[in-house]
Amino acid sequence: MFQKEQDVFNILFEAVSEGVIVVNNSQIIVATNISVEKMFGYDNKELIGLHINELIPREYHAKHSSYFKGFVKQDVSRKMGLGRDLYGLRKDNTVFPLEIGLNPFEFQEKKYVMALIIDISARKKHEQQILELNTQLEEKVLKRTKELSKAVNDLKALNSELEVENIKRIEAEKNTKIALQKEIELNELKTKFLSLVSHEFKTPLSGILTSTMLLGKYKLTEQQENREKHLKTITDRVHYLNNILNDFLSIDKLETGKIKYNFSDFKLSKVVNEVVYSSNLLLKQGQKIKYPDNIDDISLYQDEKIVELALSNLVHNAIKYSPEDTEIEIDVRQNYDKTTFDIKDKGIGIPIKDQKNIFNRYFRAENALLTQGTGIGLNIVKTHLENLGGNIKFVSEENKGTTFTITIPNKPLQ
Repeated sequence: MFQKEQDVFNILFEAVSEGVIVVNNSQIIVATNISVEKMFGYDNKELIGLHINELIPREYHAKHSSYFKGFVKQDVSRKMGLGRDLYGLRKDNTVFPLEIGLNPFEFQEKKYVMALIIDISARKKHEQQILELNTQLEEKVLKRTKELSKAVNDLKALNSELEVENIKRIEAEKNTKIALQKEIELNELKTKFLSLVSHEFKTPLSGILTSTMLLGKYKLTEQQENREKHLKTITDRVHYLNNILNDFLSIDKLETGKIKYNFSDFKLSKVVNEVVYSSNLLLKQGQKIKYPDNIDDISLYQDEKIVELALSNLVHNAIKYSPEDTEIEIDVRQNYDKTTFDIKDKGIGIPIKDQKNIFNRYFRAENALLTQGTGIGLNIVKTHLENLGGNIKFVSEENKGTTFTITIPNKPLQ
């Protein structure tokens, strides 16, 4: 382009501290100075021949093309991006804020645009610091205002000793009642917990002890079936006790914040297959599980074990609280953002008066007290789902059945 005037342009380009880029009508870079090369991290003359989009973040390419055409058509010098933040893309793919002044011109009957570019990273940093300082100042003013307001109120209160004493007495009574109520609730919870643990541990331990004693009596070969029956009883009871202990450990980890979720891509059909397989071992006479349709292509990026835990808990509960010869239905649907599971049964249902407490720890509905359980599982499932950005809800009618619905994001929330 600048064969005869090369020296003039070199002096001009290198004399200014701003970055200088010249592009032709096709947005191809035809000239640059050292400042702009350093600014964008390129070697000497490395930018020549590149499309200007190489210096613009990808998300701005489409808009920039239309802006450029409109600018060339107007043929007027001006600042670019008035009222908007502009960003450049360095060679190492880092993005930084900048200001651009555009100047159209013609040379040898061809149109060009010269862009004067300033890196304003330091200015933006200073603006952010000022913004933070202003925010801190506003917070301090608000705090001082609150403190002043409190001081004024305290002075007003001191004008009447009787009123102050009366307020203190009422407040003391209120705090005493609150503390007493909390103590009562705590004692009730402790009593309920100890009763629950005693019952839930005593029953399987008694079964283990009985089966162990009876095993010793079956010594003949033809009594192998009886031995296997009692061995299965012992194994089942041990698994049950182990699950209870795991629930208690899960509660401790959730309360102390020691839970670490492990996210991975997985096929939902894999989890559902494992849940259904383990659940089939628990089915009562005539019970069956209806497998969800069309889930082979459904994938999640989530904590696979937590999804399996939630589904297992709900399916096992459906089996436990449903009579023989009934169907437990699993339904799955997914959209762009989330996956939803419905677990439907035709079991005993949840009484209306108990529904508001069903997710409370250690709570068991009135019609489920004679069925083994700790009242912990649903509380753990709800806490895990909420930690992952999901939720759980249900609809239920006593003696007609229950549908639990869990919803979980297709990937962890940022």
